[in-house]
Amino acid sequence: MTPEERSSLIAKYVAGYDEVMKALDGFPNESLSAHPIPGKWSAREIVHHLGDSETTAALRLRKLLVEDNPVIEGYDQDQFAIKLRYNERDMTPALEAMRAARATTRQVLSVMTEEEWKREGVHSESGPYSVEKWLTIYADHAHNHASQIERLKQALRQSIAD
Repeated sequence: MTPEERSSLIAKYVAGYDEVMKALDGFPNESLSAHPIPGKWSAREIVHHLGDSETTAALRLRKLLVEDNPVIEGYDQDQFAIKLRYNERDMTPALEAMRAARATTRQVLSVMTEEEWKREGVHSESGPYSVEKWLTIYADHAHNHASQIERLKQALRQSIAD
């Protein structure tokens, strides 16, 4: 990965929280727990996933930078949603967790050396896992979920119009 590609991904990563907030803008409060698209998470569940996933991501990066050949543990995100009752909880703390995880991680990304960008570990589910792979995944993560929230908002509007 070139430094230019890396810079572009970092900028996208930094913008992720704002993308989620933009997607949530105008989302009806009373519908945050709704499932207008069968088989898909609600907006509330997505936000709680982001809070948990982004704090996990922040720890993963730190493990990659500090430990030699760390094991990066996977987890069952669907079980998190069910057992941690994502759809029953206020999502404000999850949004703050996401914002804070990304803000502190942005600081880490801004001071990394070329050598640190080459560090690697092993993901328990997918095998080799590098810092650059981490960045590629998480640069898109919030944007992908912001798009999901937008699709939910559209589905809600469509169901009201029908």
